[in-house]
Amino acid sequence: MFIKKVDLGHENINKLLIMFAIPCVISMLINSVYNIVDQIFIGKGVGTLGNAATNVIFPLVIIFNAVSGLIGNGAAANLSLKLGEGKKEDAGKIIGNAVVVSIIMSVILSIIFYFLLPKLVYVFGCTSSVYSYAIDYGKIIIIGAPFMMIYSSLSQLIRADGSPRYSMILLVTGAVLNIILDPIFIFKFNMGVKGGAIATVIGQVVSFLMAIIYLKRVKSVKLKKESFVLDKGIFRTLGLGLSSFITQMTILVLFIFMNNMMTKFGALTKYGSDIPLSVYGVISKINSLYISTVLGISIGAQPIIGFNYGAGNYKRVKETLCKVLAINCVVGILYNIIFLVFPKQLVSIFISNNDPNYKLFLEFAVILCRTFLMVMGLNFLEMTSSIVVQSLGNVKKATMVSFIRQIILFIPIACILSILFNKGINGVLIAGPIADSITFVIAIFVLLSEFKKLSKKEENVIDLKEENEQNDLSYNGKKIIITIAREYGSGGRYVGKVLSKKLGISFYDKELISIISEKTGFSKSYVSNNDQKLSSPKYEKNNDDRIFIAEEKIIKNLAKKESCVIVGRCSNYILKNNKNTVHIFLYSDEVNKVKRAVKYYGLKEKDALKQINKINKERSKHYKYYTKEDWYDINNYDLALNVDSLGIEKTAEVIKNYVDNKF
Repeated sequence: MFIKKVDLGHENINKLLIMFAIPCVISMLINSVYNIVDQIFIGKGVGTLGNAATNVIFPLVIIFNAVSGLIGNGAAANLSLKLGEGKKEDAGKIIGNAVVVSIIMSVILSIIFYFLLPKLVYVFGCTSSVYSYAIDYGKIIIIGAPFMMIYSSLSQLIRADGSPRYSMILLVTGAVLNIILDPIFIFKFNMGVKGGAIATVIGQVVSFLMAIIYLKRVKSVKLKKESFVLDKGIFRTLGLGLSSFITQMTILVLFIFMNNMMTKFGALTKYGSDIPLSVYGVISKINSLYISTVLGISIGAQPIIGFNYGAGNYKRVKETLCKVLAINCVVGILYNIIFLVFPKQLVSIFISNNDPNYKLFLEFAVILCRTFLMVMGLNFLEMTSSIVVQSLGNVKKATMVSFIRQIILFIPIACILSILFNKGINGVLIAGPIADSITFVIAIFVLLSEFKKLSKKEENVIDLKEENEQNDLSYNGKKIIITIAREYGSGGRYVGKVLSKKLGISFYDKELISIISEKTGFSKSYVSNNDQKLSSPKYEKNNDDRIFIAEEKIIKNLAKKESCVIVGRCSNYILKNNKNTVHIFLYSDEVNKVKRAVKYYGLKEKDALKQINKINKERSKHYKYYTKEDWYDINNYDLALNVDSLGIEKTAEVIKNYVDNKF
């Protein structure tokens, strides 16, 4: 039942996507099937009012899913990043804390909603004729909610732990039970909407038990008692899950808005209030299959993207992203065609042909599908970009993408068209494709921005063999070493690269990260984030020491082996007794440092100076800690140059002339 541990950093991406995405898609679809199956059997057994009742209660289901997504998706994203960084202890805490928070939140929400249900149903668009059905169905669903929330959160973690098949199986098991029990409780025991709800809860309890069993067999880390003690790391987890939460909550707001608009404006048409309310609920449930497919593929790719991003393998991140986008594009087109061509066939299974509202039900369903969902296929880009950006740790941008379609665009447009332009229910429906089209364009720009950032990071990870194998091991028959200490924003890295080419020798700056990572066992991402600065948490000081010791050995070995230019990392101190070595310090004025930071590092001008001062302070503290000397002390260097007065090229030329004269 448990799959073998897989190598997310090297295994074929197509194979990994099949391994992770397919089970994830099935799992997401199963979650949708829970509600759809209830809707089908209730629609056949109870009729239009029963369908409307499940629609009224669906906002509660969305809230429960939103909170479980906040915890589960956030924990899964954080778990993948920590595993990529090699921080297994932190990874264990992520799982344990997620379990605890899931239990606490699920119980609190269930108690609150149980007592508020009579009032909430009217907020969700309930009519007087639907009220009793909604209460009967809703109370039972709320009682089962803790089981659903906990197993839903855990299923995300199980997937990130490398067991997507088990995650799928626990969800499928619950769904199959629901499908079997629905007709038994609804028809044989004649329990109506109550029977549908009881069947759902029983399936959820079984899935919950399977998820709990898995905790004893977690593969990636060893869970301890301490793992279940809440700490501040939970806020990072919840932050990474915020996009998923916002996505669900915007769906909630949209759903409540649409329910109320359907009843309000539907009453002014031949369809009345109940038919539009019921039809919208049915179509939304069917549409959830499309959403589940796209999100399932995107979330399935999350461990692959998160792990490789954490490991600094940006090329692999881009490749995975491109494949996910291509697959979801095809999915979007196919679903769009189905909804436009076969609307009657889709909704007819949710209502008996003996129902007095049968013809009007189908008629309105066709109108809704071919208007409101006219360009629904474009939504794949918004959903994919939101999940992907979340996987890359950019919570703010992911949240914006999730928020923009429903809240910023659709609701205002719908209100303007239906009320101000007096278009009624047609105005609400037309607002859908308008919002979808605008969001599609915005999502394109968001993804292009992320691709640009990934490409820039990829460029900074230079392959040493390609870069340095072309260089000679000596300069004019001599082995010389040039160390460059530099202020952030002075252009020291670029001076060093130009100088190495002028001298025909190797260049080492960020190129050292790969070697340090290999020597220490830390990921490239971790080394990059903690190199040349002191970590603030005391327990990470040992890690700082390990990085510095590795740097010291590597720099000394390079100095023995070949001529080269080495930037930063206390290299002037490490090689202070080394023969044929020149130590350089490069600085710049404030204005030009800001300009370079904006140009070379993509910082915003308003934030650049603060970042410059922060990094230079970190470098100074790091130097002081390991050398007991002042980073800015000119006596520690052979040459100090202001890059502003010379420029990059001439500064490199001055250093070359100094080297030529000295040796």
